[in-house]
Amino acid sequence: MKASEVKGLSIDELQKKCQELNQELFSVKFQLHTGHLENTARLSQLKKDIARVQTVLREKQA
Repeated sequence: MKASEVKGLSIDELQKKCQELNQELFSVKFQLHTGHLENTARLSQLKKDIARVQTVLREKQA
């Protein structure tokens, strides 16, 4: 997910996207610890996406 895509979303959409990404991150972490995760790069990508969404959300709320 690119920053330009995130900036086009509304506050409600950003909050929903952040919640979805956090749920996916939980799932990926669970897969990592059980040994079923094939793409370990997905973990760091999700963390970066969450940070992007939260940054834009804070900018819009201020």
